[in-house]
Amino acid sequence: FNLQLWNNYFHLAVAFITQDSLQLENFSHAKYNKIQNKYGDMRRLIGFAIRDMWYKLGQNKICFIPGMVGPILEMTLIPEVELRKATIPIFFDMMVCEYQRTGEFKKFENEIILKLDHEVEGGRGDEHYMQLFESILTECACQYPSIFNLVESFVSLVKGLLEKLLDYRTVMNDESKDNRMSCTVNLL
Repeated sequence: FNLQLWNNYFHLAVAFITQDSLQLENFSHAKYNKIQNKYGDMRRLIGFAIRDMWYKLGQNKICFIPGMVGPILEMTLIPEVELRKATIPIFFDMMVCEYQRTGEFKKFENEIILKLDHEVEGGRGDEHYMQLFESILTECACQYPSIFNLVESFVSLVKGLLEKLLDYRTVMNDESKDNRMSCTVNLL
C-alpha cells in the first residue's frame, strides 16, 4: 500500500472535478446544453470513480481521516444531485472507520466543521445540500444502531452550523448592519 500514491490520486481527482472550467451551472443555458450533449458531466464520472476507489481502500481508509475530509467535502458541495447522492455516503464510511478504531469520530467531526466554514464562506453549499446531507447520513446510520445516536447528534450539529453559515452568507450582502450583526452573533 503506497499512501502517497493514493493520496495524490484523490487530491488530483478532486482538483479535476472542482476546477472552474467544469462548473457547468455557471455557464449560459446554451453553453451548458452544448457541453452536456458533447461530453456529458465529467464531474459525475470522476466523482463515481473517487467513490469506488475509496471503498477499495479497505482497512487503509483510516490513513485518510481526517486528511481527505476537506477534499471530499469540496466534491460533495458541487451542485450536481447524482454526484452528491453518490459521494455523501463516504462521510458515513469515514465516521464508521474512525469509530471502529477509536470509539468515536471526533477527528472527522472537527475537520468537517472546520472545512464546512471555509467552503460555505467561499460560496459553496445550499439548502438542498443540507437536506441531502441530513437524509443520507441518517439513512446510513439506521443500519448501525450502535452509533445511530452519535450520528444523529453530529448531523444535527452540522445542519445547525450550515443553516447559520448560509444565513450569514446571505446577510453579508445585506445593507442592514443590524441583520449582519445578529447573524454573526447567532453563528458564534
